[in-house]
Amino acid sequence: MSDSNYSRRKFLTQALLASAAVAAPGFLFAKGQPIPRFAAGEKVNLACIGIGNRGGDIIRELYNTGLANIVALCDVDMEAPHTLPILKMFPNVPRFKDFRQMFDKMGNQIEAVSIGTPDFSHFPITMMAIGLGKHVYVEKPMARTFNEVELMMKAAKKNRKVVTQMGNQGHSEANYFQYKAWVDAGIIKDVTAITAHMNSPRRWHGWNPKITSFPPAETPPSTLDWNVWQMQTQGHDYNKDFVNGQWRCWFDFGMGALGDWGAHILDTSHQFLDLGLPYEVDPIKLEGHNNFFYPMSSTLSFKFPKRGSMPPVEIKWYDGIDNLPPIPAGYGVQGLDPNIPPPSNGAATSAKLNPGKIIYGKDLTFKGGSHGSTLSIIPEEKAKEMASHLPVVPPSPSNHFANFLKACKGEEKTRSSFDIAGPLSQVFCLGVLAQWTGEKIVFDRKKKIITSSKNANDLLVGPPPRQGWEQYYKV
Repeated sequence: MSDSNYSRRKFLTQALLASAAVAAPGFLFAKGQPIPRFAAGEKVNLACIGIGNRGGDIIRELYNTGLANIVALCDVDMEAPHTLPILKMFPNVPRFKDFRQMFDKMGNQIEAVSIGTPDFSHFPITMMAIGLGKHVYVEKPMARTFNEVELMMKAAKKNRKVVTQMGNQGHSEANYFQYKAWVDAGIIKDVTAITAHMNSPRRWHGWNPKITSFPPAETPPSTLDWNVWQMQTQGHDYNKDFVNGQWRCWFDFGMGALGDWGAHILDTSHQFLDLGLPYEVDPIKLEGHNNFFYPMSSTLSFKFPKRGSMPPVEIKWYDGIDNLPPIPAGYGVQGLDPNIPPPSNGAATSAKLNPGKIIYGKDLTFKGGSHGSTLSIIPEEKAKEMASHLPVVPPSPSNHFANFLKACKGEEKTRSSFDIAGPLSQVFCLGVLAQWTGEKIVFDRKKKIITSSKNANDLLVGPPPRQGWEQYYKV
């Protein structure tokens, strides 16, 4: 056995047994650590990690609720152009490039954190924050590997007083409350198939899929701490196509279109149909497949078993600009490019669908968009017939950001806590493994292992973390 194979196998064993670890580093999981209690009208002291691009959007949304004091800002590329708007918005707030130094110097002033960083870096930040008893709002998907999500769920379960929320905002909007009401009323029932589609161009479209190596090394910007940016991942030389959203393209760093949009399209189906984890993920189509970045087009089949009285479900995921799903008769024009006539049946290769889903029940078919978009019954004649029988959908008491902060104060429960968002994120992790390896994944839902391929099973954990980052893998 080669040294690399031995180290991977050793790490695989250690990581899967991490929940049984006896001793954790000093900052992790201090039992009985008090969680701050809030007086009426008191704000949550919030530290923000990742302040540019999407991270900046999150900070504005949390601040605009009127429920948060911004007490610390942290970004590995502090004072880069994309961070300046937030720095100008909060000029007197302490600034850090390393989240570990921020917690070390200001931990006793921080009650919650927002994490708006690349997919792969969600994990160590979240694990340290939970270990210190800080509430966590983290962007979707929760983490890049199946095992990292598993450890994040175990950490949250161990420190039950910590509030967690994954940032799929539609889980606090109309789609969430409508879907729940329609399931409870038996409108959505006996679902056997779901089509999920995201067919907009992605950052890697136009790249050469015959790539044989990572892009060449470049000089990092003077504002960027490239060493901290990489966190626990194996070392890569800096290249502009790794940062500022480009990380989403690469298997090593991001989760592609599925991880980016899946949580906005499939979240309510996953929760209210009690899907859990699939027993099979089949890459039906991978156009432009390579070992480095995501395919140009993917069609994935996820198969879920019978759950109680609910029948088995197959979800088919379609991404890629020329990879549209079949469209049922009576779909209508909503969701189609208004400049293109809708097809009566089948997919027209020139059509463009907005991101969304088609849900096939025993008696009814539904179509919907992403995020908070509500479902419609199709065809339209059936929708009109059903209109008087549909339940009243309650309004949302708070948006996703206010829901998190109110939960920190003990006033609400988060709607996308790790026990809900974790298994959903793990579905995407399994889908990514099918995209990466090109193999059909056969998954043991009870043991949480891949039985069809040792290589794919090893990738549930991935390679060992870089030296100095191992402690985050202990719960």
